[in-house]
Amino acid sequence: FVSSNNRKLVPSKWSIALESSFASVNTMVRDQIGTANEVYLPFIYSLFFFIIIANLTGNVPYNYTITTSIVVSLGLSLTIFIGVTILALSIHKVRFFSFFIPSGTPLALVPLLVLIELISYLARAVSLGVRLLANIMAGHTLMKILSTFLFQMFSSSILVAVLTVVPFALFNSNYLFRNRECHYPGLRF
Repeated sequence: FVSSNNRKLVPSKWSIALESSFASVNTMVRDQIGTANEVYLPFIYSLFFFIIIANLTGNVPYNYTITTSIVVSLGLSLTIFIGVTILALSIHKVRFFSFFIPSGTPLALVPLLVLIELISYLARAVSLGVRLLANIMAGHTLMKILSTFLFQMFSSSILVAVLTVVPFALFNSNYLFRNRECHYPGLRF
């Protein structure tokens, strides 16, 4: 097991890294979804590592990043969206539709606002997948442009320094995906 401490007093670097990532995801889930909904933590944590590993494998030369495929990105976001919607309908029943009507809305505006909020809710699924795809594609496009341009202009040490920006973009896209996923109204009580 990678993060095993072997009963040492000082944890290993892998253990510290995994515990830090767990604490980060746990804090985000607790802050955005609430403490009563920590039941979703294993799913969000698994999704976090799936996207991180999928993005980092794309940095290996001659390897394909699966999240640069629109089918994978949209499939992932639509699956999560449908699952969260079904879960919200089963938990909240008819009260789920109250998420589409802001409080204090005049009765005459309810049909229009329900339509606007419904379109906004459905657009989240597409925007989540497109954002993941765009962040990864931008990072890899930047890496390709900089590697061909900078290789001719500068030494390899400057090239390596500039290309270390791309993993930060990968982690940023993963964070944004997790963050947006936790904002689905069906997960909140």
